[in-house]
This record gives sequence, structure tokens and C-alpha cells, in this order.
Amino acid sequence: MIKAILFDLDDTLLGNDIDTFMDSLFAGLGNSMADLLPADEFRKALWNGSRAMIANVDPALTNGVVFCQSFAAETGLSEAIIRQRLETFYHQDFVALKAHTEFEPAARPLIEYCFAQGYKIAIATNPLYPATAIEQRLAWAGVPVSDFDYAMVTHMDNTHATKPNRAYYREICATIGVDPWETMMVGDSWENDIDPADKLHMT
Repeated sequence: MIKAILFDLDDTLLGNDIDTFMDSLFAGLGNSMADLLPADEFRKALWNGSRAMIANVDPALTNGVVFCQSFAAETGLSEAIIRQRLETFYHQDFVALKAHTEFEPAARPLIEYCFAQGYKIAIATNPLYPATAIEQRLAWAGVPVSDFDYAMVTHMDNTHATKPNRAYYREICATIGVDPWETMMVGDSWENDIDPADKLHMT
């Protein structure tokens, strides 16, 4: 019996022109550290930090810690400075990226229906961003955390693996108290969403 439904975010609950979105994200993050790093050095460190998160399978290290450790090792910046700059950007400037997303009218009625049926609902977006970046995008989608009691919203500081690693999905199931076979995954990507879920015998 299905007890929980996991929803991807980008191009599932929220339309996203991902190429333009990522270009703007990288540019904005680069500007936030322009006084500390040349653009090429920043971009290299950002890519390598992202790759480190994708490769992470250490249950003792959150993706956020892995990213900051990698970025610090690449650039010589302290992890505290990296965190501070990320927090400033995501709290002050990230909202500009809403222009590269598209509201999906069916998202809120779908989430409301699933809650009304008694399912646990988790937002299973690739956890490469801090919590505020995920929460802002949920608000843009019309399904904010202030309106719904999600069992979990994945982000870089509460996960220890990323998509498409099956450990990511196992962690969500363990956190919300269900077995994988009691779970349905809803997403747009075969590689990141459907295939790993299928291999864990999710619906």
C-alpha cells in the first residue's frame, strides 16, 4: 500500500528553463564572490563543489558540508566565508531567478489532493541548494512550506547523497518513516527520478 508520495520540483511542480536558470544562477553566485575570486576560478570551484556533492555517499557528511569543503580546498577561502556569501545571495538575490521559471496551475490542486487522501508528501528535488532556494521555488510553484506540512523537503544540509544515487531515496524513506515499496515517486527525469525509484521498488 502506498503511504507516501515524493515529488520532484523543477519541471514537475514548477516549470524551469534550466539552461537559462543555471546560467543566471552561476552569474549571480559569481557576482556575489567577485571581490574574492576571479570568475574562472569561481566557476571551476563551483563545478567541482557540485561534482563533489553528486559523488557524496558519506552518511556522516551532508551535501552542504561536502560542497563547502571542496570549495574551500579549491579556493583557500574559509568555509565560514563561503557559507556567508551563499546565504546572502540566496536570501537577497536568488528571487531574480523566478523570471526563468513558469507557474504550473495543476501543482497546487495536485498537492492538496494528495494531502487530502492522507499520504505523506515529501519534496524530493535534487539537493544541491540550501533550504531557502528550495523553499522559494516551492513558493513560486504555489505550494509553499507555509501552506503544507511536508514530511521532508530535501536540500543540501539535510541530505547525504544526491540524485540519481539510490542512497538519496533510501534516506528520504528512512527520514519520513516508510519503506521504499510503500512510496511513489513523481518526476520528469528517467535518469534522476524514475529509474532509481524503480530499482528500489517504488511505484
